[in-house]
This record gives sequence, structure tokens and C-alpha cells, in this order.
Amino acid sequence: MGRLRVSMDIGGTFTDVVAYDEQTGGYRVGKRPTTPGELATGVLDALNTVVDPLSGVGFLVHGTTQGLNALLQRRGVRVLLLASAGAADVYHIARGPRSRMYDLQYRKPEPLVPRRDIVPVPGRIDQEGAELTPLDEQVVRTAAARVRAEGFGAVAVSFLFGYANPAHELRAGEILREELGVDFAISLSHQSANEWREYERTSSAVVEAYIGPVVRDYLGGLTRDLAAQEVAAPLHVMQSSGGIISAHSARERPLQTLLSGPVGGTMGGVALAAALGRDNLIYVDMGGTSFDVSLVINGRPDITPEIRLDGLPMLLSAVDIHTVGAGGGSVAWTEAGGLRVGPRSAGAAPGPACYGNGGSEPTVTDANLVLGRIEPGSFACGELTLRPELAEAAITKLGAEFDLGTPEMAEGVCAVANATMAGAIRTITVSRGIEPREFTLVAFGGAGPMHAVFLARELGIGEVVVPRFPGAFSAWGMLQTEIRRDLVEPHFRLDADLDGAAMSARLSAMAGTGLAWLAQEQVPEAARRSTHSADIRYAAQEYTLTVPLLSATEPTEPDFLAAVAQRFAQVHQARYGHANPGAPIEFVALRTTVQGDLGRAAPEQLDPATEPLGPQRQRPVFFDGAWRDTPILQRAALAAGHALTGPAIVLEDTATTVVPPGFTLSVDSLGSLVVRREDQP
Repeated sequence: MGRLRVSMDIGGTFTDVVAYDEQTGGYRVGKRPTTPGELATGVLDALNTVVDPLSGVGFLVHGTTQGLNALLQRRGVRVLLLASAGAADVYHIARGPRSRMYDLQYRKPEPLVPRRDIVPVPGRIDQEGAELTPLDEQVVRTAAARVRAEGFGAVAVSFLFGYANPAHELRAGEILREELGVDFAISLSHQSANEWREYERTSSAVVEAYIGPVVRDYLGGLTRDLAAQEVAAPLHVMQSSGGIISAHSARERPLQTLLSGPVGGTMGGVALAAALGRDNLIYVDMGGTSFDVSLVINGRPDITPEIRLDGLPMLLSAVDIHTVGAGGGSVAWTEAGGLRVGPRSAGAAPGPACYGNGGSEPTVTDANLVLGRIEPGSFACGELTLRPELAEAAITKLGAEFDLGTPEMAEGVCAVANATMAGAIRTITVSRGIEPREFTLVAFGGAGPMHAVFLARELGIGEVVVPRFPGAFSAWGMLQTEIRRDLVEPHFRLDADLDGAAMSARLSAMAGTGLAWLAQEQVPEAARRSTHSADIRYAAQEYTLTVPLLSATEPTEPDFLAAVAQRFAQVHQARYGHANPGAPIEFVALRTTVQGDLGRAAPEQLDPATEPLGPQRQRPVFFDGAWRDTPILQRAALAAGHALTGPAIVLEDTATTVVPPGFTLSVDSLGSLVVRREDQP
């Protein structure tokens, strides 16, 4: 095996690669345009810009957006759903709440499977897991014949109370594989999401079936391409939970890779939080297509047991990321006499007007170029030379609709984009009772550092940190995580009926299953560990909160109920602003997470500055309605301890940092750029 630890992250516009040399402790970063038609081509192109020869790779991890894109763009495979007779419409009935209360044209999200492709299967398990009616195996075989005849790409199986006893689902899976072959895509709900709530569990199984063949084909092809390039290191894939798994395991459980790309930045944030000595951070990742917001609270990623994408719920452990369509490639357009920015993106092809690839619509990147905040010749590691005249023409045409000059229109485009992004930050903080002014804002992505200080100014946040390699920070974060698996089992018990020994035995069994899986993933025994938690609610409530447990044996301790009830009250108070200590509580599910340390890339320390910053070249940059002479600096010239007062533009291969007037910039020992208001110490 080689000495390089390498990560690869596919974005909507660019593919990033970061390589860490375990011998020297140094990093190399590469960026290439994403190739939408054949993503593996862009991955290999980017990899070859950083690593030569490829045989030097000793560890390889990849963040893929294949499953996410297939879901959002509705280009997955056709799925046949097998459901319990008498409850076959659960998937279409869904839930009653309206996500947009005052939208008179509101419609429920369109299901991935139409009713005509749902097969009712006789057979019933009750809520305790006992068989009431045997499975009708002939109906399953008839469904398999329909799959062959009509060309379905996958089958999802979700029977009532499959989480309590999966026997019928397992038998249906056996029959389907007998009829369709062992490699055919089959998703069983208790394997996709072993939890109660029939609709959410069914939705999880359907999504996994829908995206499964797309993810499997992509990972299989990439694995073969890497082997052909003499990469001996096994491929690992980021999971939505922030851990990694082998590509083989990812092909078996493709649902776990749904947020594979975006979570890399959050996990990098966890490592950065420890290095910076700051526990509470807001992470914003602005790329070419989207703007992602996530939190690190008390040094830990904010992980949720359920996510919703395109209106469809999925039960899986995932980093809580809020995404809006506001990236560098977001198109500015008019509607009803007003200016809109995004969510539509110019993407990688044709891209913003300034790319010179045939795009003519104004984008956020074009606006920043017109304002002088982007250096045309050093964009995206120098892979693209931007054309300011094309950006100016696009912005000028838009400005004519509002009777605004070109720079004023460009600043308006950025202001609208900033308002959209600030709203996304408020959604994940203020709406949950979290005060963003008590956090540090960490900005990454190719366009994040360009807008971060403006976002902080709007939200009242006093400090912005731009880490090293911000344009490839998600890829860097993938080198900071561990191999991980999350297990869950329903466990409905009121506190008065709790059997601590039985709960402890179930937690220990779950840990045993997870640790055995880590052994199969080649994790050394000394590097394996497990943690536990429980989903708890007040008795007669509908929804739960996840509460940490100290160990698998904690339920056997005499004061366990009092301790866990107090812990639950604290979590309830933090989430909802109130609690009811002393009220009966109910356990709903047990969760076990196993993790294995495969090593990680260490943050690189910068040498302290030995000389003050010298004179810098200047050029006009547009701020707050006026052109100002602004120093243009190369980040490579900044050493730990350097400081300056804005305005300033800091250039590097993967991003551009904009420091407006009224702010100061300093460089810490990790090479992070720290931006604060001038009146703040």
C-alpha cells in the first residue's frame, strides 16, 4: 500500500481531491470540472492531477452524489412495491400535515411508486411479532413474473410490523432472488429502516430500491476503473451519518450514501472544532450549485434519525444539513417585477456566462466577477480563465430591467443570494431556539468564503473562520472520519414496565452485531468501539428525542430511570424550550453506533510569521455602492500571526475570501483565516 490518504468529493460544478502524505504530513489539493454525463471520468481526472503514480494511494474515500441526484432529479429505476394486503395504500396515504400551511395549491409530494405498481400480498404479522396469517408465496412469485415481463429495475418489500418480526419479508426476499437472480435489486424495509412508523419505513425501502441500481452501477464501475489505474487501496464511501463504509457495503445499503457528499464538510468541522478550541460552530458550504448549512454543537455533529428529501421521509441516521439552491452558478432572474436568485443553476455545463461555454444567463459568479471580487485568471486552481466581458454583458442586460447600473445590479444579485442563505442559517438555528450570535461561522466551498462575512454581518455573528483548502474542505473532512454503522431496534416500554436487564441484553447484542461487522470491514480490534442511546418520549406523546446512554449495562443500575429521565428532560428543554420533570416517559427504540478508527490525516501547523506583510498590489473592488482600492493577497504568502484590516481579497487555488471594510483578518496557527468586526477584540 502507498503512503497517501486520498479523498474525492463530487460537487455539482467541480470534483475535488485532497491527498495527505503520511510521511511528510503535507497536503496536495486538486480540482477539476465535474463531468455530469460520466462522473467517474471527472473523479479520475481530478485524482490524476494530485497523485502520480496512483499506486501511491494507501487509503481512498469518496463522497458521491449519485443517489441524491437520482432522487432529486427523479431518474432512478422503476420500482415494484410489495405491501401487506389490506394496508397497501399506506405509502400513498402518507401523512396529513401540510408543509406549506398557506399555499392554496399545495400538493403532497409525488410518490416514487404509483398505485398500479403496488402489489397487495396476503399474510400478516401482528404488533408483537406473532404470525396471524401465513405469507402467500404464490402472490410473491406472480409479482416476480410481472417484474420480468414489465422491466422493473428493483423491488421494495414492506409488510406491516416487519420491524417486529421480519420473517415474511425475508421469505419474500428469498423467493424474489430465486425468481430474479441474486444480483437483482431488492430492498426489505426492516433492513432499510428497522423502526416503527409504517409510512416512513415503507418510504425508506422504496427510496433505497429507487436509487440502489444507480448507486451500485456507479460504485462498481468506479471500483473497476480504479483497479485498472493500479489503485490497490480499497474504496471507501462516506455515509449520511458522517462515517465511512467500504464500497462493497455501500452497494448493499445504498440508502446510507444519500448525503454522502455534503456531510464531509461537517465531519471536517468536528476535527476543526477540536483544533480551534471552539465547541459551537455553524458550517456553511457554498459551491457552484447549492448552499448547505450544518451545526457542530458541543464539539459533536448534529445528527438526526430521520431526514426528508424532495418531500419524502427516510429513517436513517444522518447529519442534519439544510440545503437551498444558492450557489455560485445560481441564475439571477426576474419574476413579477422582482429579482430572484436560484434555485435553478447553470451547473458545470454550460455554467455561468463568464465561463465562455455558451451560457448567457447572469449568475452569482458573474456578479462577483463584475464586482471585482474574483480574479479571472486564478479561478478553480487555474483550470478556468473567466471572461469578465461576458459576465458584464449578462449583468448589464439584467440591470436594464431594473434601471440599475452594472455594479449596482451585481451587488443586488449578491444581496438577494445572501438573504436566501441567511434564511437557511436561521432555519437550522433560530427556528430551533439556537442563537446564531453565540456561534462561530465557518465557511468553505468554492464560493463560501466570498459571501461568509456578509452573512455574518446580517446574522450578527461576530467571527468567521475560513479553513485551509476551503474549496476542497468537504474532501478534507472525509479524511477525518471513522468507519461507522448505526443499528436500531424498536423497544416499546413505559418507565414503570422497564426491565433493565432485558434492555441491557438487547444493547449488548446490538453491539456484538456491530463489532462483528467492523471486523469484516478490516478494523483492528483495538480500534473498535460502541456507543448507545434510546429514543424516548413522554407517555402519550407522538414524537421522540434521542437520549445518550452511558453504556450497554447502564440500564441495570439502580438509579437508571431517574438519570435517563433527567437527561431526557434536558434534551426536551433544549429542543422545545420546556420540559415536564416527573412525568411518565416511554422508551420507543434502542440505538447502537459502532465506530472503527482507520487512521486520519492530521491538521498541518503553519510556521509563524517572521516578517510583517509587505505592500500588496491593489485594484478597485465594489463595496456598499462604491469602488474602493483593495489589496489583493495570495493566501500562500500569509503565515501564522499575520493580520490586516479590510477591505481585502485573499486568493488561493480553491476559493477566494472577501474581507469587506469594517472587518479585520488574522491567521491562526492552523493557517485558518479569522475575520472579525473591527470593534470586536
